[in-house]
Amino acid sequence: MGSFDLNLARVFVLLYETGSVTATAETLHVTQPTVSYSLAKLRRHFGDELFRRTGRGLAPTAGAQRLYEPLQRALAVIDTATGQGDDFDPATMSGRFTVALSDLGEATLLPRIAAAARERAPGVSFTVRPLDVDNAESWLRRGELDAFIATPVLTSHRTERIPLFHERYVGMVAADHPRVRGASVTLAELRAERHATVYGPSGHVVPRALLANHGLLDRVSVEATRFSMLPYLLERTDLIAIVPEYVGEVFTASHRLRLVRLPFETEPIEVALYARHESSRSPSQRWLVAFMSEVLGELVSPAQLPPSIG
Repeated sequence: MGSFDLNLARVFVLLYETGSVTATAETLHVTQPTVSYSLAKLRRHFGDELFRRTGRGLAPTAGAQRLYEPLQRALAVIDTATGQGDDFDPATMSGRFTVALSDLGEATLLPRIAAAARERAPGVSFTVRPLDVDNAESWLRRGELDAFIATPVLTSHRTERIPLFHERYVGMVAADHPRVRGASVTLAELRAERHATVYGPSGHVVPRALLANHGLLDRVSVEATRFSMLPYLLERTDLIAIVPEYVGEVFTASHRLRLVRLPFETEPIEVALYARHESSRSPSQRWLVAFMSEVLGELVSPAQLPPSIG
């Protein structure tokens, strides 16, 4: 393979990861005919069709699947050695990024991201799309998203999952709740109270699952699709909701609410950033992933409450 063009390897890896000629062309800043021409050269070189067109984009052949890992790994090594991705200067250059966040992410994480960007990258701007966990990975592969943040563990050979921080769950009630007055709530009290919960496409299903595990679904009075409605609902009612603790901290800072310990252990959730593999990111996307990882990776479980009940 002495005469093999390294640029063809990059086209191959991007086609494999995005399943799209359009997304590959946009990432490489070339025309779609250029990518199609490169694909034809790749097919001749390897004597394999490599990709077949389907209703969901380009699907790799068995031959392409065997080629992907060694070519992707080789490109990553070369990019690291040659300093690829260092030519985006956030202090002087502009860029618009499209990210997908749940409504919780918009309320609690987006302000941190935007504030840090205003200081470090004044020319950078963001378009935020609502998170749909069923479609986010395909949007990412097609180049419609630069990154998204989610709690469900999504596995795909075409995307990379970057852990950010962990959170535990707590109860949230009105500051002047007539019955729940202490720093914790018992299971008997939970069974006596009415609840509010959220169920929707953002994939944050743990609070509702916890209610189901403890036989409390029949105590749900309000089931909505967005977590951002909870603070307005709870401060005007005697309902209780289960929320991630950092989210609760943000809501209690601006609403007449308080947090209480739950009477059972909850598995901490891991919030993660999803992006294309490093070798298929543009220089600006590499900066974005590093920036968001740093800014959000600083988050730790809040200390308002004593440790969870063991």
